[in-house]
Amino acid sequence: MKPRKNNSKPNLISWDSILFQYSVAVFVVVVTALICIPIASAQGYHVVSFIMLFVVSTLATILGIGPILLASTLSSLIWNFFFIPPHYTFHISKTEDILLFFMFFFIALLNGTFTSRLRKQEKITRDREARTNSLFQLTKDLSKAVGIDEVQRVTEANLEKYFSVSSFLILQDGNNLLENKNRLNAENKLSSTEFKVASWVFENSKKAGKHTEDFPSAFYTYYPLVGTRIVPGVLAIKLEEPFVGDKIAFWNAFITLISNALEREFLGELVQKGKILEESDKLYKTLFSSISHELRIPVATIMGASDTLMTLQSNSKIQSELNYEISIASLRLNRLIENLLNMSRLESGRISIRLDWYDINDLLNKVVDELKEELKPFRLSINIQDEMPLVRFDFGLMEQVLYNLVLNACQHAPLKSSIRLNVRHNGGMLIIEVLDRGAGFPEGALSCLFDKFYRVSGSKTGGLGLGLSIVKGFVDAHKGNVSVGNRKNGGAKFTVKIPTPDSVIEEIS
Repeated sequence: MKPRKNNSKPNLISWDSILFQYSVAVFVVVVTALICIPIASAQGYHVVSFIMLFVVSTLATILGIGPILLASTLSSLIWNFFFIPPHYTFHISKTEDILLFFMFFFIALLNGTFTSRLRKQEKITRDREARTNSLFQLTKDLSKAVGIDEVQRVTEANLEKYFSVSSFLILQDGNNLLENKNRLNAENKLSSTEFKVASWVFENSKKAGKHTEDFPSAFYTYYPLVGTRIVPGVLAIKLEEPFVGDKIAFWNAFITLISNALEREFLGELVQKGKILEESDKLYKTLFSSISHELRIPVATIMGASDTLMTLQSNSKIQSELNYEISIASLRLNRLIENLLNMSRLESGRISIRLDWYDINDLLNKVVDELKEELKPFRLSINIQDEMPLVRFDFGLMEQVLYNLVLNACQHAPLKSSIRLNVRHNGGMLIIEVLDRGAGFPEGALSCLFDKFYRVSGSKTGGLGLGLSIVKGFVDAHKGNVSVGNRKNGGAKFTVKIPTPDSVIEEIS
Protein backbone atom coordinates (compact mmCIF):
# COMPACT_ATOMS: atom_id res chain seq x y z
CA MET A 1 0.00 0.00 0.00
CA LYS A 2 1.41 3.41 -0.96
CA PRO A 3 0.83 6.02 1.75
CA ARG A 4 -0.46 9.40 0.67
CA LYS A 5 1.78 12.37 1.18
CA ASN A 6 0.97 14.38 4.31
CA ASN A 7 1.00 18.12 3.56
CA SER A 8 0.32 19.30 7.13
CA LYS A 9 3.89 20.48 7.91
CA PRO A 10 4.45 22.81 10.90
CA ASN A 11 4.75 26.47 9.86
CA LEU A 12 6.48 28.95 12.21
CA ILE A 13 4.83 32.00 10.64
CA SER A 14 1.31 30.58 10.62
CA TRP A 15 -1.29 32.19 12.90
CA ASP A 16 -1.46 29.02 14.98
CA SER A 17 2.26 29.25 15.79
CA ILE A 18 2.85 30.27 19.45
CA LEU A 19 6.07 32.07 18.52
CA PHE A 20 4.22 34.12 15.96
CA GLN A 21 1.53 35.10 18.48
CA TYR A 22 4.14 36.22 21.03
CA SER A 23 5.81 38.28 18.32
CA VAL A 24 2.51 39.92 17.41
CA ALA A 25 1.82 40.77 21.07
CA VAL A 26 5.22 42.43 21.55
CA PHE A 27 5.01 44.25 18.22
CA VAL A 28 1.53 45.68 18.82
CA VAL A 29 2.33 46.83 22.39
CA VAL A 30 5.58 48.51 21.32
CA VAL A 31 3.96 50.27 18.35
CA THR A 32 1.09 51.44 20.56
CA ALA A 33 3.58 52.86 23.07
CA LEU A 34 5.37 54.77 20.31
CA ILE A 35 2.07 56.20 19.05
CA CYS A 36 1.14 57.26 22.61
CA ILE A 37 4.29 59.34 23.18
CA PRO A 38 2.89 62.53 21.61
CA ILE A 39 -0.53 61.83 23.16
CA ALA A 40 1.01 61.64 26.64
CA SER A 41 2.60 65.04 26.18
CA ALA A 42 -0.69 66.64 25.23
CA GLN A 43 -3.28 64.71 27.28
CA GLY A 44 -1.27 63.24 30.17
CA TYR A 45 -0.06 59.74 30.95
CA HIS A 46 -3.45 58.59 32.34
CA VAL A 47 -4.95 58.63 28.84
CA VAL A 48 -2.13 56.34 27.70
CA SER A 49 -3.19 53.71 30.24
CA PHE A 50 -6.70 53.57 28.77
CA ILE A 51 -5.37 53.27 25.23
CA MET A 52 -3.00 50.43 26.13
CA LEU A 53 -5.73 48.72 28.14
CA PHE A 54 -7.94 48.82 25.04
CA VAL A 55 -5.15 47.37 22.90
CA VAL A 56 -4.56 44.47 25.35
CA SER A 57 -8.30 43.73 25.40
CA THR A 58 -8.36 43.70 21.61
CA LEU A 59 -5.39 41.35 21.43
CA ALA A 60 -7.15 38.99 23.86
CA THR A 61 -9.83 38.34 21.25
CA ILE A 62 -7.32 36.88 18.80
CA LEU A 63 -4.29 35.61 20.80
CA GLY A 64 -3.72 32.78 23.22
CA ILE A 65 -3.43 33.14 27.00
CA GLY A 66 0.40 33.20 27.01
CA PRO A 67 0.78 36.07 24.54
CA ILE A 68 -1.95 38.00 26.43
CA LEU A 69 -0.09 37.63 29.74
CA LEU A 70 3.04 38.89 28.01
CA ALA A 71 1.14 41.83 26.44
CA SER A 72 -0.42 42.75 29.83
CA THR A 73 2.93 42.66 31.67
CA LEU A 74 4.84 44.41 28.91
CA SER A 75 2.27 47.22 28.53
CA SER A 76 2.30 47.82 32.34
CA LEU A 77 6.08 48.02 32.43
CA ILE A 78 6.23 50.31 29.37
CA TRP A 79 3.58 52.60 30.83
CA ASN A 80 5.52 52.79 34.08
CA PHE A 81 8.95 53.25 32.48
CA PHE A 82 8.11 55.73 29.73
CA PHE A 83 5.00 57.57 30.84
CA ILE A 84 4.64 57.70 34.68
CA PRO A 85 6.85 60.41 36.21
CA PRO A 86 9.74 60.23 36.80
CA HIS A 87 10.31 58.97 33.23
CA TYR A 88 12.77 56.23 32.18
CA THR A 89 12.73 54.59 35.60
CA PHE A 90 10.49 52.02 37.29
CA HIS A 91 10.26 54.20 40.40
CA ILE A 92 6.79 55.66 41.11
CA SER A 93 6.76 58.62 43.48
CA LYS A 94 3.05 59.25 43.95
CA THR A 95 0.87 56.83 45.87
CA GLU A 96 -2.03 57.33 43.50
CA ASP A 97 0.22 56.40 40.56
CA ILE A 98 1.30 53.26 42.37
CA LEU A 99 -2.33 52.28 42.86
CA LEU A 100 -3.12 53.21 39.29
CA PHE A 101 -0.19 51.13 38.01
CA PHE A 102 -1.28 47.97 39.85
CA MET A 103 -4.90 48.55 38.91
CA PHE A 104 -3.85 48.89 35.27
CA PHE A 105 -1.79 45.69 35.49
CA PHE A 106 -4.53 43.57 37.09
CA ILE A 107 -7.30 44.96 34.90
CA ALA A 108 -5.22 44.28 31.78
CA LEU A 109 -4.34 40.82 33.07
CA LEU A 110 -7.89 39.86 34.08
CA ASN A 111 -9.45 41.37 30.99
CA GLY A 112 -7.03 39.57 28.74
CA THR A 113 -7.39 36.26 30.60
CA PHE A 114 -11.18 36.24 30.66
CA THR A 115 -11.43 37.30 27.05
CA SER A 116 -9.00 34.59 26.07
CA ARG A 117 -10.96 31.98 28.04
CA LEU A 118 -14.20 33.07 26.42
CA ARG A 119 -12.61 32.78 23.03
CA LYS A 120 -11.25 29.34 23.90
CA GLN A 121 -14.68 28.22 25.12
CA GLU A 122 -16.22 29.54 21.92
CA LYS A 123 -13.66 27.58 19.90
CA ILE A 124 -14.49 24.41 21.85
CA THR A 125 -18.19 24.96 21.15
CA ARG A 126 -17.50 25.51 17.47
CA ASP A 127 -15.33 22.38 17.33
CA ARG A 128 -18.05 20.30 18.98
CA GLU A 129 -20.63 21.66 16.58
CA ALA A 130 -18.35 20.89 13.66
CA ARG A 131 -17.81 17.34 14.93
CA THR A 132 -21.53 16.83 15.41
CA ASN A 133 -22.13 18.04 11.87
CA SER A 134 -19.40 15.76 10.53
CA LEU A 135 -20.95 12.77 12.32
CA PHE A 136 -24.33 13.71 10.91
CA GLN A 137 -22.83 14.01 7.44
CA LEU A 138 -21.09 10.63 7.77
CA THR A 139 -24.32 9.01 8.97
CA LYS A 140 -26.18 10.54 6.04
CA ASP A 141 -23.57 9.40 3.50
CA LEU A 142 -23.40 5.88 4.93
CA SER A 143 -27.19 5.52 4.98
CA LYS A 144 -27.28 6.38 1.27
CA ALA A 145 -24.39 4.04 0.40
CA VAL A 146 -25.49 0.78 -1.21
CA GLY A 147 -22.99 -2.06 -1.24
CA ILE A 148 -19.69 -2.59 0.54
CA ASP A 149 -17.71 -0.79 -2.16
CA GLU A 150 -19.79 2.37 -1.79
CA VAL A 151 -19.43 2.26 2.01
CA GLN A 152 -15.66 1.98 1.56
CA ARG A 153 -15.58 5.02 -0.74
CA VAL A 154 -17.61 7.06 1.76
CA THR A 155 -15.35 5.93 4.60
CA GLU A 156 -12.10 6.86 2.90
CA ALA A 157 -13.45 10.22 1.74
CA ASN A 158 -14.76 11.22 5.19
CA LEU A 159 -11.63 10.10 7.05
CA GLU A 160 -9.46 12.17 4.77
CA LYS A 161 -11.83 15.14 5.05
CA TYR A 162 -12.23 15.23 8.85
CA PHE A 163 -9.02 13.60 10.11
CA SER A 164 -6.60 14.29 7.23
CA VAL A 165 -5.44 10.68 7.24
CA SER A 166 -5.05 8.14 4.47
CA SER A 167 -6.99 4.98 5.25
CA PHE A 168 -7.04 1.40 4.08
CA LEU A 169 -9.92 -1.02 4.66
CA ILE A 170 -9.05 -4.72 4.94
CA LEU A 171 -12.27 -6.73 4.90
CA GLN A 172 -13.14 -10.33 5.50
CA ASP A 173 -14.30 -12.62 2.68
CA GLY A 174 -17.68 -13.53 4.20
CA ASN A 175 -16.26 -16.68 5.76
CA ASN A 176 -14.59 -14.84 8.64
CA LEU A 177 -11.19 -14.81 6.88
CA LEU A 178 -9.39 -11.51 6.40
CA GLU A 179 -8.40 -10.75 2.80
CA ASN A 180 -5.23 -8.84 2.04
CA LYS A 181 -6.67 -6.68 -0.70
CA ASN A 182 -8.57 -3.50 -1.31
CA ARG A 183 -11.97 -4.13 -2.90
CA LEU A 184 -11.68 -0.85 -4.78
CA ASN A 185 -8.13 -1.56 -5.96
CA ALA A 186 -7.11 -5.23 -5.97
CA GLU A 187 -3.44 -4.37 -6.52
CA ASN A 188 -3.28 -2.36 -3.31
CA LYS A 189 -2.06 -4.77 -0.64
CA LEU A 190 -0.33 -4.69 2.74
CA SER A 191 3.11 -6.17 3.18
CA SER A 192 3.21 -9.59 4.84
CA THR A 193 4.44 -8.01 8.11
CA GLU A 194 1.70 -5.40 8.16
CA PHE A 195 -0.94 -7.99 7.23
CA LYS A 196 0.07 -10.07 10.25
CA VAL A 197 -0.65 -7.08 12.46
CA ALA A 198 -4.01 -6.54 10.73
CA SER A 199 -4.86 -10.23 11.20
CA TRP A 200 -4.00 -10.00 14.90
CA VAL A 201 -6.30 -6.98 15.24
CA PHE A 202 -9.09 -8.82 13.38
CA GLU A 203 -8.80 -11.92 15.58
CA ASN A 204 -8.48 -10.07 18.90
CA SER A 205 -10.79 -7.09 18.16
CA LYS A 206 -8.18 -4.78 19.66
CA LYS A 207 -6.32 -1.86 18.12
CA ALA A 208 -2.61 -2.29 17.42
CA GLY A 209 0.24 -0.85 15.39
CA LYS A 210 1.86 2.56 15.50
CA HIS A 211 1.18 4.66 18.65
CA THR A 212 -0.22 1.60 20.50
CA GLU A 213 1.15 -0.91 22.99
CA ASP A 214 0.93 -3.83 20.54
CA PHE A 215 3.17 -3.88 17.46
CA PRO A 216 4.27 -0.21 17.88
CA SER A 217 6.88 -0.61 15.13
CA ALA A 218 4.17 -1.14 12.48
CA PHE A 219 3.82 1.47 9.78
CA TYR A 220 0.06 1.87 10.25
CA THR A 221 -2.31 2.06 13.19
CA TYR A 222 -4.98 -0.65 12.96
CA TYR A 223 -8.50 -0.46 14.39
CA PRO A 224 -10.94 -3.40 14.48
CA LEU A 225 -14.33 -2.73 12.87
CA VAL A 226 -16.55 -4.46 15.39
CA GLY A 227 -20.26 -4.77 14.65
CA THR A 228 -22.98 -6.14 16.86
CA ARG A 229 -22.86 -9.58 15.18
CA ILE A 230 -19.75 -9.82 13.05
CA VAL A 231 -16.38 -8.15 12.59
CA PRO A 232 -16.43 -6.92 8.98
CA GLY A 233 -12.71 -6.12 8.89
CA VAL A 234 -9.91 -3.81 9.98
CA LEU A 235 -9.22 -0.15 9.31
CA ALA A 236 -5.60 0.90 8.80
CA ILE A 237 -4.60 4.56 8.95
CA LYS A 238 -1.31 6.40 8.80
CA LEU A 239 -1.04 8.59 11.89
CA GLU A 240 1.72 11.13 12.44
CA GLU A 241 0.54 11.82 16.00
CA PRO A 242 -1.86 9.80 18.18
CA PHE A 243 -5.34 11.15 18.83
CA VAL A 244 -5.74 12.97 22.16
CA GLY A 245 -8.54 14.54 24.18
CA ASP A 246 -11.94 14.93 22.61
CA LYS A 247 -10.60 13.69 19.30
CA ILE A 248 -10.45 10.14 20.68
CA ALA A 249 -14.19 10.13 21.37
CA PHE A 250 -14.78 11.72 17.97
CA TRP A 251 -12.69 9.01 16.28
CA ASN A 252 -14.45 6.20 18.17
CA ALA A 253 -17.83 7.55 17.07
CA PHE A 254 -16.60 7.51 13.46
CA ILE A 255 -15.36 3.93 13.78
CA THR A 256 -18.68 2.79 15.28
CA LEU A 257 -20.71 4.31 12.43
CA ILE A 258 -18.43 2.78 9.80
CA SER A 259 -18.50 -0.64 11.51
CA ASN A 260 -22.29 -0.65 11.66
CA ALA A 261 -22.61 0.36 8.00
CA LEU A 262 -20.18 -2.35 6.88
CA GLU A 263 -21.93 -4.94 9.03
CA ARG A 264 -25.27 -3.95 7.50
CA GLU A 265 -23.92 -4.44 3.97
CA PHE A 266 -22.19 -7.72 4.89
CA LEU A 267 -25.38 -9.14 6.34
CA GLY A 268 -27.30 -7.88 3.30
CA GLU A 269 -24.89 -9.70 0.98
CA LEU A 270 -25.19 -12.87 3.04
CA VAL A 271 -28.99 -12.71 2.87
CA GLN A 272 -28.82 -12.12 -0.89
CA LYS A 273 -26.45 -15.07 -1.36
CA GLY A 274 -28.77 -17.22 0.74
CA LYS A 275 -31.74 -16.27 -1.44
CA ILE A 276 -29.81 -17.03 -4.62
CA LEU A 277 -28.72 -20.42 -3.28
CA GLU A 278 -32.26 -21.18 -2.21
CA GLU A 279 -33.64 -20.19 -5.63
CA SER A 280 -30.91 -22.18 -7.38
CA ASP A 281 -31.68 -25.23 -5.31
CA LYS A 282 -35.38 -24.83 -5.97
CA LEU A 283 -34.78 -24.38 -9.70
CA TYR A 284 -32.49 -27.40 -9.80
CA LYS A 285 -35.07 -29.62 -8.11
CA THR A 286 -37.85 -28.37 -10.38
CA LEU A 287 -35.77 -28.81 -13.52
CA PHE A 288 -34.55 -32.25 -12.49
CA SER A 289 -38.08 -33.38 -11.64
CA SER A 290 -39.54 -31.98 -14.87
CA ILE A 291 -36.87 -33.46 -17.11
CA SER A 292 -37.18 -36.84 -15.40
CA HIS A 293 -40.93 -36.77 -15.86
CA GLU A 294 -40.77 -35.63 -19.47
CA LEU A 295 -38.18 -38.24 -20.39
CA ARG A 296 -39.72 -41.13 -18.52
CA ILE A 297 -43.08 -41.18 -20.31
CA PRO A 298 -41.88 -41.30 -23.95
CA VAL A 299 -38.99 -43.61 -23.09
CA ALA A 300 -41.36 -45.98 -21.32
CA THR A 301 -43.67 -45.84 -24.33
CA ILE A 302 -40.86 -46.63 -26.74
CA MET A 303 -39.56 -49.46 -24.59
CA GLY A 304 -42.99 -51.00 -24.13
CA ALA A 305 -43.89 -50.75 -27.81
CA SER A 306 -40.52 -52.15 -28.86
CA ASP A 307 -40.83 -55.13 -26.52
CA THR A 308 -44.31 -55.85 -27.85
CA LEU A 309 -43.10 -55.61 -31.44
CA MET A 310 -40.32 -58.11 -30.73
CA THR A 311 -42.68 -60.66 -29.19
CA LEU A 312 -45.57 -60.11 -31.57
CA GLN A 313 -45.90 -62.86 -34.21
CA SER A 314 -47.75 -61.15 -37.02
CA ASN A 315 -50.50 -58.61 -36.74
CA SER A 316 -50.10 -55.71 -39.10
CA LYS A 317 -52.76 -53.59 -37.40
CA ILE A 318 -51.20 -53.84 -33.94
CA GLN A 319 -47.73 -53.33 -35.40
CA SER A 320 -48.91 -50.20 -37.12
CA GLU A 321 -50.41 -48.83 -33.90
CA LEU A 322 -47.21 -49.60 -31.97
CA ASN A 323 -45.08 -47.94 -34.63
CA TYR A 324 -47.34 -44.93 -34.36
CA GLU A 325 -46.88 -44.82 -30.57
CA ILE A 326 -43.11 -45.03 -30.99
CA SER A 327 -43.24 -42.18 -33.50
CA ILE A 328 -45.31 -39.98 -31.14
CA ALA A 329 -42.97 -40.69 -28.23
CA SER A 330 -39.95 -39.95 -30.40
CA LEU A 331 -41.46 -36.63 -31.46
CA ARG A 332 -42.08 -35.76 -27.83
CA LEU A 333 -38.47 -36.54 -26.95
CA ASN A 334 -37.25 -34.56 -29.94
CA ARG A 335 -39.43 -31.60 -28.90
CA LEU A 336 -37.96 -31.70 -25.42
CA ILE A 337 -34.41 -31.78 -26.73
CA GLU A 338 -35.16 -28.98 -29.21
CA ASN A 339 -36.47 -26.75 -26.43
CA LEU A 340 -33.40 -27.40 -24.30
CA LEU A 341 -31.10 -26.66 -27.23
CA ASN A 342 -33.00 -23.49 -28.13
CA MET A 343 -32.84 -22.26 -24.55
CA SER A 344 -29.12 -23.00 -24.51
CA ARG A 345 -28.71 -20.88 -27.68
CA LEU A 346 -30.66 -18.02 -26.12
CA GLU A 347 -28.66 -18.20 -22.87
CA SER A 348 -25.34 -18.19 -24.70
CA GLY A 349 -26.38 -15.27 -26.94
CA ARG A 350 -25.52 -17.25 -30.07
CA ILE A 351 -28.81 -16.47 -31.82
CA SER A 352 -28.14 -14.95 -35.23
CA ILE A 353 -31.03 -13.65 -37.31
CA ARG A 354 -31.20 -14.50 -41.01
CA LEU A 355 -33.89 -12.25 -42.38
CA ASP A 356 -35.46 -12.87 -45.74
CA TRP A 357 -38.78 -12.33 -47.51
CA TYR A 358 -41.41 -15.05 -47.16
CA ASP A 359 -45.03 -15.76 -47.91
CA ILE A 360 -46.76 -16.10 -44.57
CA ASN A 361 -48.81 -19.01 -45.96
CA ASP A 362 -45.63 -21.09 -46.20
CA LEU A 363 -44.96 -20.59 -42.49
CA LEU A 364 -48.54 -21.38 -41.46
CA ASN A 365 -48.80 -24.47 -43.68
CA LYS A 366 -45.53 -25.89 -42.34
CA VAL A 367 -46.50 -25.45 -38.69
CA VAL A 368 -50.02 -26.81 -39.23
CA ASP A 369 -48.60 -29.81 -41.04
CA GLU A 370 -46.15 -30.53 -38.22
CA LEU A 371 -48.94 -30.32 -35.66
CA LYS A 372 -51.64 -32.03 -37.70
CA GLU A 373 -52.03 -34.85 -35.18
CA GLU A 374 -52.28 -32.46 -32.24
CA LEU A 375 -54.78 -30.27 -34.13
CA LYS A 376 -57.10 -33.12 -35.12
CA PRO A 377 -59.37 -32.79 -32.03
CA PHE A 378 -59.86 -29.03 -32.64
CA ARG A 379 -61.54 -26.77 -35.16
CA LEU A 380 -58.70 -24.75 -36.64
CA SER A 381 -59.48 -21.54 -38.49
CA ILE A 382 -56.88 -19.39 -40.19
CA ASN A 383 -57.67 -15.81 -41.12
CA ILE A 384 -55.13 -14.02 -43.27
CA GLN A 385 -55.49 -10.45 -44.38
CA ASP A 386 -56.55 -9.99 -48.00
CA GLU A 387 -53.64 -9.12 -50.26
CA MET A 388 -51.20 -10.02 -47.54
CA PRO A 389 -47.77 -8.78 -48.64
CA LEU A 390 -44.56 -10.71 -48.35
CA VAL A 391 -42.99 -10.27 -44.92
CA ARG A 392 -39.39 -10.45 -43.74
CA PHE A 393 -38.32 -12.65 -40.83
CA ASP A 394 -36.11 -15.60 -39.92
CA PHE A 395 -38.14 -18.57 -41.08
CA GLY A 396 -36.58 -21.09 -38.70
CA LEU A 397 -37.06 -18.95 -35.60
CA MET A 398 -40.62 -17.89 -36.49
CA GLU A 399 -41.52 -21.49 -37.24
CA GLN A 400 -40.49 -22.37 -33.68
CA VAL A 401 -42.42 -19.38 -32.31
CA LEU A 402 -45.66 -20.31 -34.04
CA TYR A 403 -45.16 -24.02 -33.34
CA ASN A 404 -44.83 -23.40 -29.59
CA LEU A 405 -47.86 -21.08 -29.46
CA VAL A 406 -50.16 -23.44 -31.40
CA LEU A 407 -48.94 -26.43 -29.40
CA ASN A 408 -49.59 -24.48 -26.19
CA ALA A 409 -53.17 -23.81 -27.40
CA CYS A 410 -53.67 -27.51 -28.17
CA GLN A 411 -52.49 -28.47 -24.68
CA HIS A 412 -54.79 -26.05 -22.83
CA ALA A 413 -57.94 -25.83 -24.99
CA PRO A 414 -60.78 -28.35 -24.45
CA LEU A 415 -61.32 -30.96 -27.17
CA LYS A 416 -63.56 -29.94 -30.10
CA SER A 417 -63.11 -26.26 -29.26
CA SER A 418 -61.82 -23.78 -31.80
CA ILE A 419 -58.27 -22.53 -32.26
CA ARG A 420 -57.90 -19.48 -34.44
CA LEU A 421 -54.90 -17.94 -36.16
CA ASN A 422 -55.21 -14.30 -37.31
CA VAL A 423 -52.46 -12.84 -39.47
CA ARG A 424 -52.20 -9.30 -40.84
CA HIS A 425 -49.68 -6.63 -41.78
CA ASN A 426 -50.26 -3.18 -40.33
CA GLY A 427 -48.02 -0.16 -39.85
CA GLY A 428 -44.83 -1.99 -40.76
CA MET A 429 -45.59 -4.81 -38.33
CA LEU A 430 -46.39 -8.46 -38.95
CA ILE A 431 -49.10 -9.32 -36.40
CA ILE A 432 -49.90 -12.94 -35.57
CA GLU A 433 -52.63 -13.81 -33.07
CA VAL A 434 -53.18 -17.28 -31.62
CA LEU A 435 -56.55 -17.62 -29.86
CA ASP A 436 -58.06 -20.57 -28.05
CA ARG A 437 -61.09 -21.31 -25.87
CA GLY A 438 -59.28 -22.83 -22.92
CA ALA A 439 -59.48 -21.74 -19.29
CA GLY A 440 -57.14 -18.82 -19.85
CA PHE A 441 -54.57 -17.85 -17.23
CA PRO A 442 -54.86 -16.48 -13.68
CA GLU A 443 -54.30 -12.71 -13.64
CA GLY A 444 -51.30 -13.08 -11.33
CA ALA A 445 -49.63 -15.52 -13.72
CA LEU A 446 -49.81 -13.37 -16.87
CA SER A 447 -46.67 -11.41 -16.05
CA CYS A 448 -44.68 -14.61 -15.42
CA LEU A 449 -45.72 -16.75 -18.38
CA PHE A 450 -42.60 -15.95 -20.41
CA ASP A 451 -40.20 -16.67 -17.53
CA LYS A 452 -37.94 -19.70 -17.82
CA PHE A 453 -39.24 -22.90 -16.22
CA TYR A 454 -42.43 -21.15 -15.14
CA ARG A 455 -45.54 -23.30 -15.01
CA VAL A 456 -48.95 -22.18 -13.88
CA SER A 457 -49.75 -23.58 -10.47
CA GLY A 458 -52.01 -26.64 -10.75
CA SER A 459 -51.40 -27.04 -14.48
CA LYS A 460 -52.15 -30.60 -15.63
CA THR A 461 -50.18 -30.35 -18.84
CA GLY A 462 -46.59 -31.50 -18.96
CA GLY A 463 -43.58 -29.62 -20.20
CA LEU A 464 -40.57 -27.88 -18.70
CA GLY A 465 -41.98 -24.40 -18.87
CA LEU A 466 -39.55 -23.42 -21.65
CA GLY A 467 -41.83 -23.09 -24.67
CA LEU A 468 -43.12 -19.57 -24.02
CA SER A 469 -39.75 -18.28 -22.83
CA ILE A 470 -38.26 -19.51 -26.12
CA VAL A 471 -41.08 -17.69 -27.96
CA LYS A 472 -40.17 -14.46 -26.21
CA GLY A 473 -36.45 -14.95 -26.83
CA PHE A 474 -36.92 -15.52 -30.58
CA VAL A 475 -39.40 -12.63 -30.92
CA ASP A 476 -36.99 -10.33 -29.04
CA ALA A 477 -34.27 -11.41 -31.46
CA HIS A 478 -36.50 -9.96 -34.23
CA LYS A 479 -36.80 -6.74 -32.13
CA GLY A 480 -40.49 -7.49 -31.82
CA ASN A 481 -42.70 -8.19 -28.85
CA VAL A 482 -45.12 -10.83 -27.66
CA SER A 483 -48.02 -10.34 -25.26
CA VAL A 484 -50.70 -12.51 -23.71
CA GLY A 485 -54.13 -11.84 -22.29
CA ASN A 486 -57.40 -13.55 -21.46
CA ARG A 487 -60.37 -13.37 -23.83
CA LYS A 488 -63.69 -12.01 -22.59
CA ASN A 489 -65.61 -15.24 -23.19
CA GLY A 490 -62.86 -17.56 -22.04
CA GLY A 491 -59.57 -18.60 -23.50
CA ALA A 492 -56.19 -17.06 -24.07
CA LYS A 493 -54.88 -14.76 -26.76
CA PHE A 494 -51.20 -14.50 -27.72
CA THR A 495 -50.16 -11.62 -29.95
CA VAL A 496 -46.80 -11.55 -31.74
CA LYS A 497 -45.62 -8.37 -33.45
CA ILE A 498 -42.57 -8.47 -35.70
CA PRO A 499 -41.31 -5.32 -37.43
CA THR A 500 -41.14 -5.85 -41.17
CA PRO A 501 -41.08 -3.13 -43.81
CA ASP A 502 -43.33 -3.05 -46.82
CA SER A 503 -42.01 -5.44 -49.43
CA VAL A 504 -40.30 -3.94 -52.47
CA ILE A 505 -39.72 -6.06 -55.54
CA GLU A 506 -36.03 -5.10 -55.84
CA GLU A 507 -35.30 -6.26 -52.28
CA ILE A 508 -36.74 -9.72 -52.76
CA SER A 509 -34.08 -12.24 -53.66
